[in-house]
Order: sequence, then structure tokens, then C-alpha cells
Amino acid sequence: MRKVILLITVCLSLLSGCTTLAQQSNLGELQKQVTDTESAFAQTMAKRDHTAFKSFLSSETVFFSGEKVLRGKEQVADAWKRFYEKPEAPFSWKPEQVEVLDSGTLALSSGPVYDPNGKLIARFTSIWRLESPGKWRIIFDKGSDVCDPTKP
Repeated sequence: MRKVILLITVCLSLLSGCTTLAQQSNLGELQKQVTDTESAFAQTMAKRDHTAFKSFLSSETVFFSGEKVLRGKEQVADAWKRFYEKPEAPFSWKPEQVEVLDSGTLALSSGPVYDPNGKLIARFTSIWRLESPGKWRIIFDKGSDVCDPTKP
């Protein structure tokens, strides 16, 4: 009887290890999805494609814009339209760090924001929600200025 219990215990331990590896593998794939999504989102600015920008917004999206909070896809899209009107992008960004919840339903991405000359001017933090298989949409976004060490 002891041998059977020991065998069951060992099998359960091995199975739980496989589940953990599968979860880690899945999290890696989800991190890649979010990284690719954030990168494609950033490319909308480089390509000057406001319609594509809007497609990444959740209907519940919340963007922090200085003191103002923008709520909903339409309000955010309307406020950001001005950034897409000129031929040259006023800034660019790219994901540097992406983390996904173990549940695989929410993710955080963050990274640098650059001016047109490549100077670091801010950092962004975005929260993405998996709204359908492989389809991430942004639900929160907040940027913060970086300190300029050359200014007192």
C-alpha cells in the first residue's frame, strides 16, 4: 500500500511540474503577443494611421492625459487625433518590459517615449486586456515625464 501511495504522490508531483511548465510556456507566448501588440500599436504613430490606433482601444479604455482623464474609445481617439494630423510623428514609443498575469487575461507593458530626434522624454505604462483569443486591447495608459539631469 505504501508503494502505491508513494507512486501516486510521485505522479502527482510530476504532473504539477508539467502544468507549471505549460503555464510558463503559455505566459511566454502571451508576453510575446502583448509585446507584438504594443509594438504594432506604436507603429500606428510612425505610419500616421489614426484608424489603426483606434482599433487597439478597448471600449472601456482610460487614458491619463496630464490632469485630465480620458474615458472610452471615442474620447481617447478624438483627443489623440491631433497627434496623427501632421506628416511627422511628434513622438514614438516601444515596449521594454511586459508582464502577464498567471490567468493570462491582463498584461502590463512599459517603456520609453522619444521625441522626433530620439531623445528620451517620457515613459509609458499600459494595461492590456485579452478580449478574445490573441486579441489584446488597451484598457489603461499613463505616461510620465522623465527628469532632465541637465536642468536644476
